[in-house]
Amino acid sequence: MATADIRLFLASWLRSPLQVGALVPSSDALARCMAAQIDPKKPGLVVELGPGTGTVTRALLARGLPPAALVIVERDANFCHLLRNRFPGVQVLHADAKSLGEILDKEGLAPPRAVISSLPLLSLDFASQRTILRQSIEVLDAKGSFVQFTYGFRSPVHPVLQRRLRLQGDPVARILRNLPPAMIWRYTQAPAS
Repeated sequence: MATADIRLFLASWLRSPLQVGALVPSSDALARCMAAQIDPKKPGLVVELGPGTGTVTRALLARGLPPAALVIVERDANFCHLLRNRFPGVQVLHADAKSLGEILDKEGLAPPRAVISSLPLLSLDFASQRTILRQSIEVLDAKGSFVQFTYGFRSPVHPVLQRRLRLQGDPVARILRNLPPAMIWRYTQAPAS
């Protein structure tokens, strides 16, 4: 990772540590595993939440996802500026993931087939977690999935939220070559009973 990226990441962390959630950016190994959860040949949009300096964004594009099929939502204006310059052709939206449905409607975007998140869910309050997850699940197309990584081995989605939102969560990868080690989870909505 470039020194300028590390400086920007640390400056953002110092301004708002709970929103950044990590002391260091995601490793390339974690980014590649996150990107591996997306089939680049399938049609439809992919929305990335909380891309930061773009480690996962870069891995998604390297995997073959067309830039026009990727929409990234970033709350930090400095990261947005960096991402727009770094990834031409990718739509970068300076917004809060808590308003994801409204954001996608305003932009006239179709329901995404996947939402891939690097947001620090566990450091957010319960109401924020609920809002972000509900928004993410509601915008997905019928077969869509929500992909989230976490530090640790338990689901980053609170069990109460999983029940309320009818989410089926499965661990799909463990990444030991990350500081700290991480686990990737995939969530889909269970059919109504």
